[in-house]
Order: sequence, then C-alpha cells, then structure tokens
Amino acid sequence: MGTVQSPSGENKKQPGNSVYRTIWRWHFYAGIIFAPFLLILAITGSIYLFKPQIEQNIYQDYWVVTPNGDKLPASQQIEKAKELYPDGLVTTYRPGESASRSSEVGISQNNESLTVFIDPYTGDSLGTLNNEDRIMDRIEEFHGELMAGTIGDRIVELVACWAVVLIVTGLFLWYPRKKQNIFGVIIPRFDKGKKILRRDLHAVPAFWITAGMLFLIMTGLPWSGFWGNNFQSIVTNTGEGYPPSVWIGNAPSTDVKTKDIAEVPWAAETLDVPASDIQGFTTLPIDDVVQTAKREGIHPSYTIYIPNDKEGVYTLSAFPPKAQDEVTMHIDQYSGAVLADYRYDNYGLAGKIVAWGITLHKGTQFGLINQIVSLLICLGMILVVVSGFYLWLKRKPTKEMGAPKAPSITKAKTFMFILIALGILFPLVGLSLIFVWVLDLLVIQRIAAVKKFMNA
Repeated sequence: MGTVQSPSGENKKQPGNSVYRTIWRWHFYAGIIFAPFLLILAITGSIYLFKPQIEQNIYQDYWVVTPNGDKLPASQQIEKAKELYPDGLVTTYRPGESASRSSEVGISQNNESLTVFIDPYTGDSLGTLNNEDRIMDRIEEFHGELMAGTIGDRIVELVACWAVVLIVTGLFLWYPRKKQNIFGVIIPRFDKGKKILRRDLHAVPAFWITAGMLFLIMTGLPWSGFWGNNFQSIVTNTGEGYPPSVWIGNAPSTDVKTKDIAEVPWAAETLDVPASDIQGFTTLPIDDVVQTAKREGIHPSYTIYIPNDKEGVYTLSAFPPKAQDEVTMHIDQYSGAVLADYRYDNYGLAGKIVAWGITLHKGTQFGLINQIVSLLICLGMILVVVSGFYLWLKRKPTKEMGAPKAPSITKAKTFMFILIALGILFPLVGLSLIFVWVLDLLVIQRIAAVKKFMNA
C-alpha cells in the first residue's frame, strides 16, 4: 500500500496510527475550508488595530483644532450644525476628548447618518462625513461580518469556532512523539531539506501564536450575533449582568434595550432604558447634560445620544481605550436626574473579563505595546495560513485533494468526544458537523469519483 507524508515529516503507513491520521484528516479539511477566511480576519484585524493612528492621519483636517480661549456651549455648536442641515434631526453630540479635538454633531437626514465636525472655539464647520464612508468602519464591518450582514456574521462566527478545532488538532499533530531537541518543535529546521522546512514553517509559528490566536478568537466571540447574543443573555440572567444598584430611583419602565438607542460598551447593551418622568414639555438644555458629565467624572471621549420622543432619555456612553473607564448613563430629559449610572466597577466578573477582552482585542488597553503584540499574532496567523496552503500545494496529488486516508472518526473516541463537546460549546460547529456527516453519508460515500477525490 502507498504511504502518506505526515505533518511531522515522517512517512506513516496508512494502516497504522489510525487516531493520528483521523485527527490529521480533520485538521486538513478544516484548514482547506476555513483558513482562507482566517486570512481575511487576520489582514483586516491587522489594519483595524491601528484605527487611532490611521483615522488621526486621514481625518486630521476634521479633528484637529487650535485652542483659542473658552469653548462655545454645546447648544451653540449644535445650532451651527443645524444651520447647515435645517431639515436634519440632531441625534448625537460628542465634545471631543482634548482641547485640540473638534466637536462632533450627529445629524440624520434623508435616511443618511452624517457627522458634522465643529471647531468648538469659533463654531465654524470643519466639514461633514457620511458615516457610511468612514474607512475604518468599513474595515470593521468586513472583519466582523464580511460586509454581508447577518449571513456574514454567522460565517465569521463559524470560522472562529472552527479555528478552535484547528488549534486543538494542530497541537496534537505538532506534539513531538519522540525525544528530540528544540529544532522542529519550537525552532524551524533550516538544514533538513525543503520538505522538512516547509512543514516547520507551518507548525512552529502555529505553536508560537496558539495562545494569542485562541485569545483573539474568544475575545471576539462576544460580539458575534449568535454565540455572543446567547452568551450575553446567560451572563445577564445569571446575575453577572448589570446589578440593581445602577438604578437611581424607580426601575425602568420601558422594554427598550440600551443597544437599540446608542453604541455602548458590551456589558451595557442589554441594560433596560428608563423613561423620562414627564414634568412638563421643556427639555433640559444639552449644556446641562455636558455639565452633568463633567460633574460625574465621565471619560471625556463620551458621546451624548439625544432623545427624540417625549419619554426618551439622554444617554451618555463612554467607550474609551481602557476598559476601566467605561460608562453608560441615562439622564431624565426634563429634570436632569441621573436615572442609571453603569460603570466598570458595577460589572459582574464576566462583564469585566469581556470588557478587558474587547479592549485588548482592539489593541487599545495598553496602547502601542498592545497593538504590536496583537499585530505579531495576526502576522503569525497570515504566515501559518500561507505556509499551510503552500505545504498542501507541494504535496497534493494531481487528481486528488491530498487528504490522508483515515478510518471513521468513531475509531478515535477521545477526539470524537472532543468534537462533540466543541459542538455543544459552539452550536454552529455542532450544526456544521451534522451537515458534514450528512454530506459524507449521502454524497461522498455514494459517488465513486468524489470518494476517490476526497480519499474517503
């Protein structure tokens, strides 16, 4: 019988070591299917890590102002924006986090979301951006959902979950079975020929980035539409979500969630929105809301979401670089009373872990060092994907996929149970496993040409 070249560089006869070949086969197909998407995530993630620097350069003319005396009241700045868009609806106001940063006024008009940049010292407009045209937002959308909406979100989540399978199987294949030195294990072998070098340039970097890759996957999943939403519900329902202490006065009287009206930190997305207690029809000036933010010590990067109905509230959201500075606050639009004040210190343990995970994932928690470490992980992912693809091309037979022949997964009971466990932990993996099993049963095993091509 023929032989196959194992990932460790050894020739293994097909009848032997069935568990090893079964795991290798699953690693092979998971890589072929999902590695291209991991490449996309790694590239877009590498770019998005440097969002602050990129946007500072791209939007310098919109963002940078020269400090000159005292800033104009927020209400006057908003009036300047309304003069430009008299038919628009003012939705947000962001004062800017430093003396040299412009203010931002959000305008909704003709089903478009616009941002008007205002010099807070002169009231002059520095320009307007359609929020759909923000480059880094498009990169983020591509990274999170492949710019394909819900379907894209599910694909990205499936890829992330299957990447865990790749990590588990990859570690099994990487683990040295024989006593050997560090070469080929944690250092590539450059003097053992091209075949060995190709293998090492895939396996060794993969080992080095395993922990970082797993961290990025697990910290990205809370944002996903299926797993993330269910995880968020569990966190909230088990008491690890927002505590009653965030409510000042009466409990909320609406069914609206904060994420439906504002962009807020993950832990506050399911926070119920209270209703303003109507004491008249005179809305609190936004200048008073700005003063409340200063008095309450909210991080200066906050945004005020302005109510546009009689029961709505002012919502202040600070989603700053560091997790411990996050704030979500609801303010009665008539009395100015703080109805809810939800900060990092109020988070449950799960909320704090996720908050740190998100800021570390985005590269903001520790600034440039955080960005560089995450970039190295992303570059490592790119190297592993490209080297794995090249490794496959060099080994691939002319008329076959090149997958190792392996017995049924039922022969590798431990690995089968691991897959089942992963399928339960990540439901989309479980659904895809069922799909693969049905496909193998009804198509691959019944069509001779396909069976031969897949080496099934």
